[in-house]
Amino acid sequence: MKYCVLIIDGAAGLPLTEHGDKTCLEMAHTPNLDAMAAEATLGLVRTIPAGLEPSSSNACLSVLGYDPEVHRLGRAAIEARSLNIPISNGEVVFRCNLVSINGGRMADYSAGHINSDEAHHLINALNKAMGSDTVHFYPGLSYRHIVKITGREDALLAGCTPAHDIPGKPVDEFMPRGSGSDLLRELMKRSEDVLREHPVNLARQSRGEPPANMVWLFWGSGRESDIPAFKEVYGLNAAVTSAVDVIRGLAQMMGMKVLEIPGVKDGMDNDFAGQASGALAALREYDLIVIHIEATDEAGHTGSIEDKIEAIHKIDSEVISQIRAWREDALRVLVMPDHPTPIEVRTHTADPVPFMLWGKGFAPNGAKRFTEKESTQRGLFLDPGYNIMGRLIEEN
Repeated sequence: MKYCVLIIDGAAGLPLTEHGDKTCLEMAHTPNLDAMAAEATLGLVRTIPAGLEPSSSNACLSVLGYDPEVHRLGRAAIEARSLNIPISNGEVVFRCNLVSINGGRMADYSAGHINSDEAHHLINALNKAMGSDTVHFYPGLSYRHIVKITGREDALLAGCTPAHDIPGKPVDEFMPRGSGSDLLRELMKRSEDVLREHPVNLARQSRGEPPANMVWLFWGSGRESDIPAFKEVYGLNAAVTSAVDVIRGLAQMMGMKVLEIPGVKDGMDNDFAGQASGALAALREYDLIVIHIEATDEAGHTGSIEDKIEAIHKIDSEVISQIRAWREDALRVLVMPDHPTPIEVRTHTADPVPFMLWGKGFAPNGAKRFTEKESTQRGLFLDPGYNIMGRLIEEN
């Protein structure tokens, strides 16, 4: 038996009044998902336990079969693991977004999804101007980077707000606050002087693109916590494909192989077909593969209905079609978002998400499409959500 987990990040959402009270999943053209749904078991699953942040790290822990309440893994530490950044005693790490501020407001949490090459030039400039024995900036992917701070563990006590939670809002109202926040605020303010006239930003502005004119610090973490290997828990050799460091870092912590597939990106420029074919090729070697696709979540954060629908359509036509065509071994498949990213709020919520279990041993339970409404009507609800992995691999 082989297993495939497809995480359509942030694909779930809320009914849109101006679109006939339909969600993006309902509006997207998804003939392959529809055909699967008619043969599958559908339901709802709560991936975010009460009181926990609806982050991809917590949600994907649930999807992969780990209890987020037990394994409290700091988001920045997970991403640092993916980037091979060591965290020693007395050191803390923070996610460091390159953002665009306009008129004192958060104009773009991703600085127009700045490309990694431009971003690395800016991070290197920050490190040259502001780096020291106690502060070091590390380049990551696109707008997502890491800063490591030594000797200021109190910074973890600061109250920080993710940049994507405050689109269009005055940034001064959401700067780090409370104990340990002084250094974070200083670094954020100083970054404006370094980035304002940087050649990369001047060139971006000349092209009409938003400048990356400030860093935004949040999701602070100390040293990573221990987590048992996936094979130790579930007895399967697993591999993961994802563009984003939080998923790649989680995979490394769980002892999963991180697949390096060309063309895998975090937005609409992702090679959806290539990611699927590369993952399915790896399924010949591994027992279970995880295909994580970020484009739907990014579209939710930017509030683009069109991009979110198009991403779902591409996943259906270029990924689901290949999964349905798999003929080499018996295959069981789990398809689900990790969390909702509704267009209206442009950030994650903790609401339950639809799931679909398809393949040998899964009986159809009356669904016609893979949508929030159809999944709700099936009357199957899983809570806690980390039991979903057991449902996938348990032989009937």
